[in-house]
Amino acid sequence: MVENGQRDVIDIAYDNPDRLHTGVEVLTFDALRSRLKSSVARRPSRLDFHQIMLVRGGEGTAVVDFVTYPCARGTLLHLRPGQVQRLPSDANGRPADLDAVLLLFTADFPPPLPATREVLDGFGPVAWCLPSDGFDAFDRAVTEMEAEYRSLRDQRTPDTPVPADIDVELTGALLRQLLGALLIRMARLADPAGRPVPPAPGAEVHLAFRRELERSFATTRSVEDYAARLGYSSRTLTRACLAATGRSAKQLADARVALQAQRLLAHTDLPVAAIGRALGFTEATNFGKFFARETGRTPGEFRRAQR
Repeated sequence: MVENGQRDVIDIAYDNPDRLHTGVEVLTFDALRSRLKSSVARRPSRLDFHQIMLVRGGEGTAVVDFVTYPCARGTLLHLRPGQVQRLPSDANGRPADLDAVLLLFTADFPPPLPATREVLDGFGPVAWCLPSDGFDAFDRAVTEMEAEYRSLRDQRTPDTPVPADIDVELTGALLRQLLGALLIRMARLADPAGRPVPPAPGAEVHLAFRRELERSFATTRSVEDYAARLGYSSRTLTRACLAATGRSAKQLADARVALQAQRLLAHTDLPVAAIGRALGFTEATNFGKFFARETGRTPGEFRRAQR
C-alpha cells in the first residue's frame, strides 16, 4: 500500500500477503478490515486491480466515485482498476459489520473470454441487488472459489513451501476458470440501469469510443475528434453510445471529464484553475460553468462538501 502524495486518497497495488503467486486472493470482509488500520480503512482508496464483493449479511454503505451504494444481503459490487472507493461503512463512518466475501484479482488473471470483455473493461455497472435465486447461484460460485483458495493457502506456512501434493499451477488454473464462470454470470445479469442484455447493436463501437475517451478525455471532449480517430462518423458514435448506455457520445465525454474533476477536487489540493487547465479548459470561468452544469455545484462548493 503506497500513498501517492495526493490529499487523502491511497493508491493500493495488488499484493497477496499469503505469498501465493496466483493473481487472485479470496478473503472475507472481516479479514480485510482487520488487515487495514482504522485510519486507512476510513480513507478513500484507488486500486490497480479488480475487486468483487458479495454481501451475505449485515448492512453498510459503500461509495465508489462519489456515488453511494447501500450494501445488504444480495449486494454484488465490482470495482475496476482506477476507481476510487470508500469501504462500506456504518452510519458513524466506521467500517461496516458485513458478512461478505471478496475476490481480488489482477487484470491479466481472468481467462480471455469474449463474453466477459464488457464486464472487465471498466465501463459496466458497479452494483447489483441480486434476487434470492441469483444470490444463491453467486454464493455457490464464490464458495467454491473460497474452498479452492483455502486449500492452497492453509497448507502453506510462513516457513515452508506448498506441500508436494498441492499443485499450485493446477489450482491457479482452476481458480482462473472458476472466476471466468463467475464473470460470465455477471455478464448475464440484468443491467441496473435497464440497458439491454445481451449487448446492444454497436457495442464494439461504443467500447472503442470508451477506450479512446479514457486515453484522451483530458485533451478533447469533441465527438468529431473521436470519430476521426476511430474511423466512424459522429452519428455512428452517438447511435452506438445511445444504444449501449442511453447517453450520447457527447454526454459520456462530458461525464468522464466531470468525474476526473471531482476526483481532483476531492483528493488533491490543486487550485481550481489548475484543475481546469489540466482538463483542457483555458479559462477558469468556463471550467466552473461546465462543472456546475454537470454536477449542480460549483467546484468550490463540491470541494467543501467533500471535506
